[in-house]
Amino acid sequence: MILKLKSKLAAGLVCAATAAGAMPPGAPAADGMVYVTGTVPDERARSTLIARLQGIYGKDKVVDRLETGGVVAPPDWTDHVTQILGDGIREVRQGQLDVDGTQVTISGNVANEARRQQVASAIATALNPTYTVNNGLRAPAGAQAVLDQTLADRVVEFESGSAILTAAGITILDQMAAAIARLDRPRIEIIGHTDSTGNRMANVALSLARADAVKTYLVGTGIAAASLNASGAGPDRPITSNETPAGRARNRRIEFRLVN
Repeated sequence: MILKLKSKLAAGLVCAATAAGAMPPGAPAADGMVYVTGTVPDERARSTLIARLQGIYGKDKVVDRLETGGVVAPPDWTDHVTQILGDGIREVRQGQLDVDGTQVTISGNVANEARRQQVASAIATALNPTYTVNNGLRAPAGAQAVLDQTLADRVVEFESGSAILTAAGITILDQMAAAIARLDRPRIEIIGHTDSTGNRMANVALSLARADAVKTYLVGTGIAAASLNASGAGPDRPITSNETPAGRARNRRIEFRLVN
């Protein structure tokens, strides 16, 4: 795991490698030792972050090369960065977590698509709304990859505040139906998501209604109803901040998850 920490006017780097000595500049990180370099605002930041990483990887795996002082961080930056250093990052292989002020980007390899979403979502929910999380994690190719590539990060659209599909949403679902038909007896979870605007329980109900609408449409195209299940997560699994219109639009989405 490579972790780049950048407070305002500062940068730090945490990387995992198998060698116990210095890692050559630009060398790819592998699982093993965790090297921590760069500059953080103060000694508290250094000790807090190092202790957190030692708790995750073990004291003998963390090499502290951080420098302190001479930089200004966003409010509560150390506490926020500490919160996103959860056990989920241990599951990322050949990865990188880049924290640049309030911009967070995670990349690398994970076991499957479900973990790809879960790791990024855990980071997003641990932060306050001023932070933006970009998910660059990669899952192995396979049936899930067929679904992901067909959806291509597009949003299945509905009429505002309802579970009525728009023409654009139907176009995407026709393409998803064709992709699902090519798979060998898949079992797929259709998960509805909303942004955080309004009442949570109302959003959960809306997300389920939209997932049900997607299931109904796909069954109408010939997909077996027994292969599809609909659920609603409401606003609880954002993939980015809800503070901007663009962020809210990304969080209002339908997710197609292959069930093993």
